[in-house]
Amino acid sequence: MTVVALVGNPREGSRTLTAATEAARAVTLRLTTDESGSPLGAPANGASGSGASGNGTAGGGSAELGAADPHAGRPYEVVDLSALGPHLLAPGAHPGVEVALELVREASVLVVASPTYKGTYTGLLKSFLDRLPPQALAGAAALPLLVMGDAKHALAVEVHLRPLLVELGASVPTPGLAFLESDFSRLEEVAATWADRIAPQVRAITALGNAAPAAVSRSGA
Repeated sequence: MTVVALVGNPREGSRTLTAATEAARAVTLRLTTDESGSPLGAPANGASGSGASGNGTAGGGSAELGAADPHAGRPYEVVDLSALGPHLLAPGAHPGVEVALELVREASVLVVASPTYKGTYTGLLKSFLDRLPPQALAGAAALPLLVMGDAKHALAVEVHLRPLLVELGASVPTPGLAFLESDFSRLEEVAATWADRIAPQVRAITALGNAAPAAVSRSGA
């Protein structure tokens, strides 16, 4: 299972990036551990192994692949579009954009985050998602997240961002995360509460997504 955070803020090192990575961390934690906090599939006697994980962000010329949960080393990927803006509307392919598109297409769980501009998501995010083919996110769970300064925009995550992800074929658990800038001091708490609500839906979606290729393989199609 691959969890990817896609960040559509044109500013490098943005609050949207911070919120998206914490949301990805919270979701990954709930999908990979049991109620006691032990890794799923861990030996009953508590024996554990070691494994490698990536660190960083995919985004343009300074592409780094992956980001890791600092608490438990459970990896998730980050696609930060702030470095890719000039290349999204340019003719021809750009290596950083192609890497980012591949990461998004291969995601099992995709956190799609944007600041709220004019009551909706950014043009940067839309320009990137427009490069995906129809049904590119079929079988994936896409989790919409908007960072906003005013609670009056809270419905934008459901009214504007959710339909975009559904159009691309994703299954979109409810609710999306409408995150107020005034709550940044409580980011971990807010992300944890949201992740607890959506985790059962995400598990069901990813289970169906994993079952479909296996069914096709058994049928010989």
